[in-house]
Amino acid sequence: MSKPSISQTIKSILAAFIGVQSDKNRKLDFEQGSLTTYIIAGLVFTVAFVSILVFVVSRVLG
Repeated sequence: MSKPSISQTIKSILAAFIGVQSDKNRKLDFEQGSLTTYIIAGLVFTVAFVSILVFVVSRVLG
């Protein structure tokens, strides 16, 4: 088994983030991926998402 590439990791995190991750891919992530990689990337994407929401809301409200 090989470690997932960066693009595979990002795709997996984004799919899980919006709730469309397949069971097959989730199992592969747990078997082949590194827990710390997924935690760090998940935190980065969460911070980016919240930052984008704050920016959009502040622009809309003036």
